[in-house]
Amino acid sequence: MANPSSVKVVEVCRVAPPPPPSPGAFSSPSSLPLTFFDIRWLRFGPVQRLYFYQMPTSSATPLFFDSVLIPRLKTSLSNTLQHFLPLAGNLTWPQDSQKPVLSYVQGDAISLTIAESNADFYHLSSGDFVEATEYHSLVPQLGASHEQAAVVALQITVFPNCGFSIGTSMHHAILDGKTSTLFVKSWAHICKHDDQSNSVLPDQLKQFYDSRVIQDPAQLGVLYSNSYRNKDGPNNRSLMFWERKPPPGSIRGTFEFTRADIETLRQLLKAKLAEQKQEDIRSVHVSTFTLACAYTWVCIVKAEEINSEQTRLAFNVDCRSRLDPPISPNYFGNCIAGRTAVAETKALFGEDGLVVAVNAISEAIKSLEKGVLDGAENWVSRLFAVTSERMLTLAGSHRFGVYETDFGWGRPKKVEIVSIDRTRAISFSDAKTDAGVVDVGLVLDKHSMQVFASLFAKAIASVFAKRLQDL
Repeated sequence: MANPSSVKVVEVCRVAPPPPPSPGAFSSPSSLPLTFFDIRWLRFGPVQRLYFYQMPTSSATPLFFDSVLIPRLKTSLSNTLQHFLPLAGNLTWPQDSQKPVLSYVQGDAISLTIAESNADFYHLSSGDFVEATEYHSLVPQLGASHEQAAVVALQITVFPNCGFSIGTSMHHAILDGKTSTLFVKSWAHICKHDDQSNSVLPDQLKQFYDSRVIQDPAQLGVLYSNSYRNKDGPNNRSLMFWERKPPPGSIRGTFEFTRADIETLRQLLKAKLAEQKQEDIRSVHVSTFTLACAYTWVCIVKAEEINSEQTRLAFNVDCRSRLDPPISPNYFGNCIAGRTAVAETKALFGEDGLVVAVNAISEAIKSLEKGVLDGAENWVSRLFAVTSERMLTLAGSHRFGVYETDFGWGRPKKVEIVSIDRTRAISFSDAKTDAGVVDVGLVLDKHSMQVFASLFAKAIASVFAKRLQDL
């Protein structure tokens, strides 16, 4: 197993966007007002991702890393910030401002750590179980104080003769998952095509910055700001993150849903619903997300032997296409709504647990028909509750296409959301192996992980076996 001492910091530098050739020449604004979608996450811990890139041994030499890879990544990062100026700025909450403010001034920059590791690259980037702490030294800390918070911090770690990793820490009050992955993809695109242009982005990566499209007639931004300001003392404008640490001895594991797995679960579900004579099977969501989510939920409840009367599973929904009117799919910032599926825990343990979980998730999704902002006045108070009690939550999405992030040396060997070890969330992502495959990441104690792995494999296998018998 690796340990934190296996990582040596070589350099900590500041990377700024290049000076504009003329006033107003940058392709993104220098400051942005926060919307209620953003303020909702004000003190939530940063989202940390880790991208592993394997290289041929002949290329992964100290000379290549020092003279080609690191300089190219630095230069392309600087050029990328022309399109993402706010990310080089800082979040503050002035005394005369009702809401926090994000602003960039010329000279601002993001922190980039360059490190070297002698840890086992192949172990860390495999699908094997990894101790949660083994990733901690590969992602940077995001600077924050009571008065000011950085937006992005990055770390490049080279593994001699193997490859490299890129660790990202992103402030959730500025970026949701879609925006943060588009930023990294933009950096990768500019890095990969630096011989053609050092600043041009294709349309699918260009950001839409006009936050005026987020309408707030209910003044949710003010409500959320006041909720934070009144928590833990009067006029509390602190920008420090809530401290949450992973339980000691936590193990990280990744589990794959293939196309065949999803189709098997879909057929099983339809058969169960037919047996129960559920009136309208079409009203039940049988999407890849719902099936993978429901199956994982049932396995976790059993593995952790959760014994509460009810179990809740919270997830976020992208609102960009659901607002009235819809907004650009490349809108910069947060634009996600929360929904919570609720099920009787005892029912999840039963032989129809999958059906119960799918129905609960379907009901939560159906509630979107009332409008994505239905119940939004309670979003921050519910987030406060999540920080103080065990609740199953989801992070990421298999639609983000994180494995498309190619800096010029190939697709990632492995992508992980490191921060789920603090939040105890379930991570969802696409997989490197094949389009349509979903990777689910978990961090559990060792015993629960062993039980989960057994349940996950056996249940899928038993479903396949039953289908074969029915042929």
